[in-house]
Order: sequence, then C-alpha cells, then structure tokens
Amino acid sequence: MKAIVYENYGSPEVLNLVEMEKPVPKDNEVLVAIKASTATAPDAQMRKGTPYIGRLYTGINGPKRKIPGYEFAGEVVAIGKNVKQFKTGDLVFGGSTTLGCYAEYKCIAEDDLILKIPAKLSFEDVVPLSNSAVTALNFLKIAKIKTGQKILIIGASGAVGSYAVQIANNYGADVTAVCSTQNVSWVKSLGVNKVIDYKQGPIQQQVYKQKFDIVFDAVGKYSFSTSKNMLSENGCFLTVNLSFALLGNMIWTSIFSKKKVIFTATGAASVANKIQLLKEVLLMAENGNLKSMIDKGYSIQQCIEAHKYVDTGRKSGNVVITI
Repeated sequence: MKAIVYENYGSPEVLNLVEMEKPVPKDNEVLVAIKASTATAPDAQMRKGTPYIGRLYTGINGPKRKIPGYEFAGEVVAIGKNVKQFKTGDLVFGGSTTLGCYAEYKCIAEDDLILKIPAKLSFEDVVPLSNSAVTALNFLKIAKIKTGQKILIIGASGAVGSYAVQIANNYGADVTAVCSTQNVSWVKSLGVNKVIDYKQGPIQQQVYKQKFDIVFDAVGKYSFSTSKNMLSENGCFLTVNLSFALLGNMIWTSIFSKKKVIFTATGAASVANKIQLLKEVLLMAENGNLKSMIDKGYSIQQCIEAHKYVDTGRKSGNVVITI
C-alpha cells in the first residue's frame, strides 16, 4: 500500500510517499480502506515536533508513529473475529489515537473514535468532524453555552472557527464573527450576519461598548488581557493556544475574578467523551445544520503541498487529502 512516512521532525519535505505492506487487523480491529484524511494545524505541529511538550506523545527525539494523519473516512474491508459493531462494506469515519491515516489502509480498534457515515453524507463532509468540529463543540460546552448568549468568535473562517460559528448558531446564541476582508462573505454564508473585518481596525474598537458572554479565540492569536474588556461581568475567554501566561490567567481568574479563562486539551479527552461529542456534531451535519467548509483538496501524492498550505496560516475551513 501507499503511505506517507516521516523519520524526523521538520518542514513538509520530511514527508515521504512510500510503498509498504498492507496491515492485518487484530481481533478487536477493523481494516479501513481510507478514502480521505485531512491536513490540520495539529497535524503540522506534530510534523514539526512543536510544542516540545507534545513530543511526550509523538516521540522525544523523533516521531515514534512514522505514519502521520489523525482523521480518516473510508470503507471497512476486513474485521477481526471479536468485532461486533462493524462489518465489511460499512462506510466509517473518525480519528485514530495511534495516527497513521495518511495511508491507503489503516487498522482501527473497534473502541477507538470511529462511527458509521450516514447515507446522505460524503467522505469529505465527515472527515474533518473528528478534530475541528469536536474541538469547537468541546470548548463551547465547557463554557456552558446557552440560548441568547452573546458570543464573539475570532478566526471564524478557520477550521475550528467555522464550526464554532455554526454550532453556536445551533445553540441559539447571538454570534458575532471575526475574519479578514476576503472571508467576510464566506463567513456570512455560515449563517451569521454580524461579521467584523479585523483588517479595518482593532476588534475592541469595532465592537465599541458591546459585551460578550463568551469570547472564543479559535486561532490562538489573542490574549485574555486584550479581550477581557469585551467580556460581560461573568464572561469567559476561550482560546485554542496553551501558554504559560494563559495558565497563569486561568489560575488567577479562578480565584480572584468573575471573568474566567478557559482552555481544554480536546485531544487528551477520553475516547468515550470524544465519541459523544462526535455523535452530536454528526447529528447536526446529518440534519443540515453543520457544514464542513472545504478550502482545498490534495491527493496523497500532494501531501507536501497540503502541509505547505497549512503552514501559511491562510487556509479557510478545512484541507482534505484524498487517498
């Protein structure tokens, strides 16, 4: 089978397309013929080996999981003797906790993050849900999102942000989205009318005296100090970027402030928790209330180009790799 392999951390050029033996499923595994995966910011970070604390998972001196790729969508072509929930021919998707999805075939444990694909949805519809959509929902749930809340979503055209806008709308929140000039119309198509173009001036000035129950920085470029004046008295600031400064703010606000700072490592959540989140976003997608916005598609042979594009930081929505 064809697979992408990397032996060292670094630029996209460390990714190599190789031929290797097709895996055989263990008793509790299904063998999936993978049709689609994704190139995400977390995939790029794991390729680079950054941040360094992440190497506790990926490998200290070099990648211990040689085939990258977290998300998958495809068809079950073989099953282990103990598998009960799936059969050959099932169309499935999810995220592999052992990575390895940049390949034509991948063995997935039955109790890993894997669900059947509803008939009305395509591989491209569902393959980005396991990472970005689950992350967006997890953050908003931890912030205890409610109907009628005012929410500011920074980075609304990104993978996490575009899902967060739609999920917040589904919860009945009053959403204000932030993006760049070229993405204003694109973000409005997600079902939000209040869109701020950050290139027209600082966000704080454009919202003026508005206060938000939740400020969600879905790109990790803002801080609590620059956002706290936009929060309501009991508001919370969410960000996808963990730092020592953020940890300090989390501790300080938990003791001394009604305004809170929240970070959650969705990837470190239990599979059972992520399955419940994935089922919820899948239901939204099946009902037509959540759309996976695809920016660009690449073949597995173009994996280097896909990662180069992600590294630019200018993608809108999701980047899909077809296999």
